[in-house]
Amino acid sequence: MKDTVEAENPRKIWMSLLAKAPEGRVSELLNAATQRPDFTWLRAPEIGSTMVRGRAGATGAPFNLGEMTLTRCALKLSSGEVGHAYIQGRRKEDATAAALVDALMQTDQATLVQTAILDPIAKEIAAQKQKRAEKAAATKVEFFTMVRGED
Repeated sequence: MKDTVEAENPRKIWMSLLAKAPEGRVSELLNAATQRPDFTWLRAPEIGSTMVRGRAGATGAPFNLGEMTLTRCALKLSSGEVGHAYIQGRRKEDATAAALVDALMQTDQATLVQTAILDPIAKEIAAQKQKRAEKAAATKVEFFTMVRGED
């Protein structure tokens, strides 16, 4: 049993951002930030489905919730770095851009990619989450019980 909490893996963080980015946003930011590097396909973008699993109350036994469409790909830069992407839906261009960003984050261009692509996406996702939370908070109902005087 571990006594300490491990720091979250940085690659896990940026892969999550790339997977959650709105359609076309990663490509748009990548094209604005830098010229796309040369690469070879290890696995060209392909559309398929995967089983999504859930847990009742986040603690119960896992069960199959249903299938979800996704696009995946893998590529290798001419410098040797490998990038992977799994994107929800049928979005081959987004998967390609996400795999390129993943590979570029493993090069000396990581700082540029972080500030020009990942940070704006993180801010947009946080703003969207805040807006959704504010909308939900507006519908919150407070229930309370008044003392009736009966004992």
